[in-house]
Amino acid sequence: MKGVLECKGDLVNIKGHNIHIYRQGDKDKTKIVLMSGSGTVAPVYDFKVLCKKLAKDFRVIVIEKFGYGYSDICDFPSDVDTLVTIQKQALEKLGENGPYILMPHSMSGIEALRWMQLYPDDVKALIGNDMTTPLTYSIWTKEKVEKKIKLMNFATKYKLYWLLCPISNRCLTKEEITQHKMLRKRNAFNICHINESNEILDNVAIVESEGYKKCPALIFKSNGKQTAGHWSECQKEFAFILNAKLISYDCGHYIHHYKSDEMCEEIINFVNLLER
Repeated sequence: MKGVLECKGDLVNIKGHNIHIYRQGDKDKTKIVLMSGSGTVAPVYDFKVLCKKLAKDFRVIVIEKFGYGYSDICDFPSDVDTLVTIQKQALEKLGENGPYILMPHSMSGIEALRWMQLYPDDVKALIGNDMTTPLTYSIWTKEKVEKKIKLMNFATKYKLYWLLCPISNRCLTKEEITQHKMLRKRNAFNICHINESNEILDNVAIVESEGYKKCPALIFKSNGKQTAGHWSECQKEFAFILNAKLISYDCGHYIHHYKSDEMCEEIINFVNLLER
């Protein structure tokens, strides 16, 4: 595929490597940080349907971790404390400071929970986008992680990127669709994704050992058909623990691909109540 990668936001140098952060909306408005799940090859495009709608009312920030989107691919530590610290440092270098509303999708839920533990003053609220928690990984084993990594390596060997790395074209221009596909080809199942998978059980143990920090929370849940068998039960239990409003949609794991209008309406109502 011909073309040149052209990033949409700002590249921030962290220890010799560039991390890409995209921002949209008034800098003085409430900040929502969109955090991507494992293997989402181009978060800035994956989340565009949310950014476009939320930026009318909020400052929306998309963090692309190392190995994601336009950020560098590098063999960097993937322990949860490093992941969270890098994100915080990158935001601060751009002049962005908390408090934030964190909106993690899938596996980045573990990072959001660690944010709440390490930097509670920086987290105003939590909006779960079919996010994981330590409850989600209660039945995971090292063997299951190894099986996932083997699948990633298999997909890389046979170039099956399209099978495991979904692309939604909603709100994207032709040029952005081309960029998204180029990033999928470049980023799919790279060393950063593999390192994160290798670390996930240890990261979960770190978060679990310190318990859940309470904050205002809104949780969006899929039907669980594209995830683990006990996904829905874990989401319900987590929402109960945080006394969060739980909204269930009969759709796939990338809820924002299907229900962005409904989600944005709920988010606006949630934040309005929060800021009264």
